[in-house]
Amino acid sequence: MTEKDIFVTYSTNIEKATRELLEKLDIEKEIPNKDAKIGLKPNLVIAATPEYGATTHTEIIRELISFLNDHGYHNIIIIESAWVGDSTERAFKVNNYKSFGVPLVDVKKDSYEKVTVKGLTMEISKTALTLDYLISLPVLKGHCQTLMTCALKNQKGLLSDRSKRQFHTWGLMKPIAALNAAIKANLILVDSICGDLDFEEGGNPVVTNRLLLAKDPVLLDTYAASLLGYDIADIEYIPLAHSFGVGSTDILNANIEVLSKPENVSMPQPTGACRSLAKYADANNACSACYASLMHALKRLKDEGIINRLDSKVAIGQGWKGKSTELGVGACTSCAKFNVKGCPPTAKAIYDTLSDLLF
Repeated sequence: MTEKDIFVTYSTNIEKATRELLEKLDIEKEIPNKDAKIGLKPNLVIAATPEYGATTHTEIIRELISFLNDHGYHNIIIIESAWVGDSTERAFKVNNYKSFGVPLVDVKKDSYEKVTVKGLTMEISKTALTLDYLISLPVLKGHCQTLMTCALKNQKGLLSDRSKRQFHTWGLMKPIAALNAAIKANLILVDSICGDLDFEEGGNPVVTNRLLLAKDPVLLDTYAASLLGYDIADIEYIPLAHSFGVGSTDILNANIEVLSKPENVSMPQPTGACRSLAKYADANNACSACYASLMHALKRLKDEGIINRLDSKVAIGQGWKGKSTELGVGACTSCAKFNVKGCPPTAKAIYDTLSDLLF
């Protein structure tokens, strides 16, 4: 696996999908020393279970630990810090992290080392800085301030609460990029099973049943932004991280390999914010991944105040195969007058097509 690789898989079997991705690694080449200290950094921003779209699915972590153990690695810890005002220990307990059988490090109770990058001084967990190999396990989801959170922003859980507060006074974007220049994940396994549509703390989950694996957090976030309907220019910390030497935004030269397509399952009933967006879709046996891309694109059109210009519903789903319609997304609606290609298409591709039609 190289820095240019991004592997994607879709499945309702989280353990199987996790193992499928990890098998793409030459793990002994990645971590030659079997006694290496390996840190797993999930997203436990709040004390909530994963179905609400905020926290990392425990099935991913369990399978990752099993994979590492199978290859002779046993010096593994889980390291994380909930957001300011919530308890990491409660988050560990709610998700039964003790059952993993590895040490749990609450960064809130750790000691810190002051690190200065690009003129910004931050307090980073000393435990994190002693790791030989760091695996980040972010949730791909929306964020009310930065629009998106994934690989780069997940590193924020390695900071003291004091530095987290300082990041907000600094405007988040440059600090997030600088943090990754100070401590970069060696591997990123993204939980994109049901990330929230809008908020870091969850509540509006959008089911995609998708996992991603990459080594370059900048390249990964560049791709992830398109899955949520954004350009990297919309999310300032991504190009900043590129300029700081953390990684590359050159998605055109990336090797994006989809290991398995979305499964032939019907979409779940829309919940939360998705209910108000569902009226703009004409869904007929749509799979979760395609429907989620449409929801993210529609959400952006709504935020821009132009969604009401849609004068016809957007066709989506396998029930549209071979049928003509005005506007459709995905391979199943290829007979539509205006069709967004892809299986599934990215939210960015859908957004671009719809916004062009609306202006």
